[in-house]
Amino acid sequence: MTRTATAWVDLVSPSHPFLFEGLLSSFPDLDLKTTVREKTETVELAAEAGFDFEVRGRDFDNPQLRKVGIPLRTAQLAADPPAADVSLSSRNAMCVLASKARGMPSVHFTDNDITAYVDGLWAEELYNFLEARATYTVVPEAFDTAELEKHGADATSIYTYAGYKEDIYVADFEPDESFTDRLPFEEYVVVRPEALGAAYVDAAESLVPAILEGVTDTGYSVVYLPRGRGDREYAAGYDDEEVHVPRQAYDGLQLAAHADCVLTGSGTMAREAACMGKPAVSFFPSELLSVDRELVADGRIVHSRDAETIADYVAGLDAEETRLDRSRSRRVRDEVVSLTDRLVERAAR
Repeated sequence: MTRTATAWVDLVSPSHPFLFEGLLSSFPDLDLKTTVREKTETVELAAEAGFDFEVRGRDFDNPQLRKVGIPLRTAQLAADPPAADVSLSSRNAMCVLASKARGMPSVHFTDNDITAYVDGLWAEELYNFLEARATYTVVPEAFDTAELEKHGADATSIYTYAGYKEDIYVADFEPDESFTDRLPFEEYVVVRPEALGAAYVDAAESLVPAILEGVTDTGYSVVYLPRGRGDREYAAGYDDEEVHVPRQAYDGLQLAAHADCVLTGSGTMAREAACMGKPAVSFFPSELLSVDRELVADGRIVHSRDAETIADYVAGLDAEETRLDRSRSRRVRDEVVSLTDRLVERAAR
């Protein structure tokens, strides 16, 4: 960058502190103003990642309140945004709209093109329309960019990179060899449930109870990460050495690095594991995003909604055959850093 710029970073989901820590560590001279939404572990993880931030708004367990919470937070941000040259956000229409309302250029990262495969998702369509108001949008090459263009994004404002957003923060990740000391076991798999309340999830019941039963029957212990919307009860009836539910937020990358497998009902944790070269299972109950389709086609993620098939896969794992490999992720990270540098400099002029 030719001069010191000020960037507003808005973190609204648990993966965002890792994403932007991985990206912004390459910009030591960038002046950061950071806001964080209270959503599951996001605030705790933002602090762990070293961000100096202000908490703005919260998520709600109640689906009706969540619908109100998003426009309310958008209005609050637009009324009093941090003073900055440019905003940086990911899958975050709230920041994009608040930036536009204040005449601030925005750089937006996303990999969610679910509406390219599922019809009738009016809430997702609306969110995509709002996100398309970003000044610049950065997406993986696998992303169906027609989904942005149909919602009004100019093709010249869309930039692609060869990889996945998870590569950006996996690139410099270093495993902590003492991490498992805080767990009641050494060998385990990770299980994260589906987001059943999300509009794009086509499932009335979670597969987690059957997965926990099948996986524990194989002899594996489980680190179970509930989302906090009634899914903690799935772990009831197991002792802590069978199914361990953390009392505080754990670093998801450390969990994946030391696990024999990551099983998740949504995409992020499976992609994190896959980018590390670790076994990953997605039991996402709807059509997959383009990025997940590509990873499944490449054999880096297993996708199934059959608990018995998943248990059989876990039973056949050989931990000695997997090792961390971040060389490809580092190439991806360098590409995205270079691209972000150009976009922030352009926006800050």
